[in-house]
Amino acid sequence: MTPIKERKADHIEICLNERIDPGYCYWDDVRLIHNALPEVNADEIDLSAEVLGKKLDLPFIVTAVTGGFQGAKKINENIAIACSELRIGMGIGSERAGIAGIDPDSYSVIKEYDIPLVIGNVGAPQLVPQRSMDRFSPEDIGRARDLIGADVMAVHLNFLQEAIQPEGDTNAKGCFDAIRGLAREYPIIVKETGAGISKEVASKLKGTGILGMDIAGMGGTSFSAVEMYRAMAGNDMIRTNMGASFFDWGIPAPVSLIEARNGLPIIASGGILDGIHVASSIAMGACCAGAARAVLREATGSSDDVIEKLTLIREELRAAMLLTGSANIKELSGARYIVLGETKQWLEGLL
Repeated sequence: MTPIKERKADHIEICLNERIDPGYCYWDDVRLIHNALPEVNADEIDLSAEVLGKKLDLPFIVTAVTGGFQGAKKINENIAIACSELRIGMGIGSERAGIAGIDPDSYSVIKEYDIPLVIGNVGAPQLVPQRSMDRFSPEDIGRARDLIGADVMAVHLNFLQEAIQPEGDTNAKGCFDAIRGLAREYPIIVKETGAGISKEVASKLKGTGILGMDIAGMGGTSFSAVEMYRAMAGNDMIRTNMGASFFDWGIPAPVSLIEARNGLPIIASGGILDGIHVASSIAMGACCAGAARAVLREATGSSDDVIEKLTLIREELRAAMLLTGSANIKELSGARYIVLGETKQWLEGLL
């Protein structure tokens, strides 16, 4: 197995079998205000939403999971089938391997299904020269888009992971200009990968021409933790200890959502586990929510397992909308909420 294929397989194995979240659910700190007399018929609630120019039957995206090794094909196909049936969006894992010709069918399999919104994946580090490789050209980005038939490409800001990863690409100089240039050629969004986007970065990105942001805040999968386990298996004590030190580095997802609100569409991800979290994120200003780990175990099983899990999330969202008196997503976006616990402390500290 090539190093990149081995790394991809390691990531999935670790996410399935190790603790890779910080152990505190920040979305549980957000409480929607109950409406005891909602005057809404649950059967008539409209869950649909327009996200990045595409209509989804549910404001939800299964965000980037995997790709680049043969076991990823089954995972991506199971997710693709579910997203097609439920009419929701789907992201894909880093396409760096696919562009290099490594198991491209583990990515392209999703083109066989009618998914209403497909989001591609290229890492921001690949947009500038690195010690390990030359930067991706605009043509490479086009190949990544065409590999999966992407409607939008996501540029992933994964520098926390790269900083811990032994083979990580840690040159971030020039990424902002590269993103701005790329936005002139392709429809793109910018996505964090578990550490959140601050107010300052969101403000800087607003003028680049990007279509939106996925804040992917702290509280879900910590790729510092993932790389810690990989380093531990390789007896690399420096990287093991670094991974432990940065295990809970980042901005909690609900805090990042508030920080990043600047008029651009925001996808809220990072620890989203159920339909109440989805409802809370929309009340706080997101256009939709996203999650990967919430369906990962199901995706290693069958498409029916993924559909069942996503249907549960959908029905939890419907119930939360009923109980806040929200007949549609626009009304939910105005629902009242309060913030408690550590998330409240973060927000107070940022004032």
